[in-house]
Amino acid sequence: MTTVELEPQRSRPQLLSRFVVFGLVIALVTTTLAARLAYLQLLPAPSQATTVGDATRIVLQPVPSARGLIYDRDGKPVVTNVPTFVVQIRPSELPFSVRASVVTRLGAILDMSPTTINQLIDRDPGANFDLVPIASDVPEDTARVLSEDPLDFPGVHVGVEAQRDYAYGPLLAQILGYTGAVTSSELKTLADKGYLTDDWIGRAGVEQEYETDLRGTYGTQQVEEDATGLPIQVLAQTQAPVSGDSLQLSIDVTMQQQAQKALDWGLKAAGLKSGVIAVMNPQTGEVLAMVSMPTYDDNLFAKGISRSDFQALATNKYQPLLDHAISEQYAPGSTYKLVTGSGALQDGKIRADQKIQTYPYIDLNGFHFVDWNHRGFGPLDIYGGFGNSSDTYFYQVAAMLGIDRLAYWGRQWGFGGLTGIDLPGEVDGNVPTNQWKIDTLGQPIYPGEVFQAGIGQGYDEVTAIQLLDAYSALANGGKLYQPQVVRQITGPSGQVVRSFAPELTRKLPISQTVLKDMRVAARTGVNIRHTYNLVDEPFVVAAKTGTAEFGIRNAKGEMPFHDWFAGFVPADPWKTSSDPSGFKAVSRTDSNLAVVVFAYDANTVGNAATEIAKYFLQLHYAVKVDLRLPQLLKRGDFYGQD
Repeated sequence: MTTVELEPQRSRPQLLSRFVVFGLVIALVTTTLAARLAYLQLLPAPSQATTVGDATRIVLQPVPSARGLIYDRDGKPVVTNVPTFVVQIRPSELPFSVRASVVTRLGAILDMSPTTINQLIDRDPGANFDLVPIASDVPEDTARVLSEDPLDFPGVHVGVEAQRDYAYGPLLAQILGYTGAVTSSELKTLADKGYLTDDWIGRAGVEQEYETDLRGTYGTQQVEEDATGLPIQVLAQTQAPVSGDSLQLSIDVTMQQQAQKALDWGLKAAGLKSGVIAVMNPQTGEVLAMVSMPTYDDNLFAKGISRSDFQALATNKYQPLLDHAISEQYAPGSTYKLVTGSGALQDGKIRADQKIQTYPYIDLNGFHFVDWNHRGFGPLDIYGGFGNSSDTYFYQVAAMLGIDRLAYWGRQWGFGGLTGIDLPGEVDGNVPTNQWKIDTLGQPIYPGEVFQAGIGQGYDEVTAIQLLDAYSALANGGKLYQPQVVRQITGPSGQVVRSFAPELTRKLPISQTVLKDMRVAARTGVNIRHTYNLVDEPFVVAAKTGTAEFGIRNAKGEMPFHDWFAGFVPADPWKTSSDPSGFKAVSRTDSNLAVVVFAYDANTVGNAATEIAKYFLQLHYAVKVDLRLPQLLKRGDFYGQD
């Protein structure tokens, strides 16, 4: 029989002493925690990130400002901010184990590829606990579904943000531009300027050019975060955001619509894909209308453009994202005879009344430099030479000047350099000199190339805005202004922050007599019907047309060509019985409207640019009789009206 020895029972005094010790420990811990909590509650709010206990901290976060608005010259709003739902993902709240299924379901609801959503998450430059924008302009029903089902969509947040709304869409897209998300590479330099990972920035047009003014000043707020960086609550706003300044354009929306209508008609009637029409006030340099075709809808970018839509724009051979009025340069054709004629008159190489014999062609070492009509015009003075646009007249005048003097006058008229228009992407064109060709091609200018330069061919290249600026200077008596599309900037409360007075680039070193002679010569071209029936309009207009060859000759030896029109209208445009020819009207310098039209790859039997300009002027002056000649817009092999 085995004997088991039992452990003796503890006495009541021993148990009581252990309970007392345990109670003292609990009391000590509780007292310590209470004291720590009281200390934290009484601690004043810090100005920078501060640890609060072991679980939370207080940080300063930026508060975005409202982007400034944009108006036309009459105060019509053309760009506003509208509230819209946005879907974002906080990566730290989306477990990797369920990410694939969440992204797939989210993509189905948003009609987005899961691959695209994953790329947006992985390429975001922010921290793991920052919100990553996934989709903008989300329908309210979709936003409600995602908001009401957070368990099925961990890490997915629905918020409200201000979205740019471009009231006229494609009508003003080339001028206004659009905004786009800041990239990670841009943040390397923009972060110091206060830009955030989910910020938007101006990408084109005045949205880009006036980004600093439109953006405003961000505010700050104190936010309590947990140990992982997730926000718990907003404690206080330490600095209120200041809305961006607003822009008032020089653009007249009504005139822009008239210009758009005229250009659309002309391009469609001629079967063309690209062209420009631009209108300026010669007295101020203010651009009143500027249409570049093809164009795009900037609302596509505001809503978050799809990859397919962007690719369609980016790969279009006619480059709708490019403002062809300022960012493309072409041979000016006979519109450049303004430079040749005025330069020769000012240098005393010719007199206004001096007759120069013209020919079907001029022979230069066996090569024929032909006149556009292949017949010549007989003896002509500057009025007839410019009015008939005789090539052989201006070949001879260009030879009198020489290439370097011709280039000097070209630069005086503003060619071969930036106009300084307040839009991004302007190019400067080209005015050839002897040294330029030596530096570029390793050989001097040949005599035949001087001929070509005198009629705006060969190496000459201009932009539509340069040509508009030059003919505006002709119209106003020799003042070359810097073109402007923004006339003033106003603050959030409506006060004028900055207004733009006309900025004179230079006064042409050309006498008023010479400028008057060239204005009369431009009216002569209208009166002798070189511009067909433009003379029959009830308003007075002086103009020069141009045909500029480019590319490769066809089987008949003909080259494709662009069409130009450059002209101006007196301040009082209507014909009078005392001045039926209009010469008195264009002799003055009070013109307040100049217009340039460019038709790319026209190849029409008449000058397509002239018909477009004619239609615009009819719309603008509300002319009841329609004098358009659509038969001139048929495609044909005729060299074109020069």
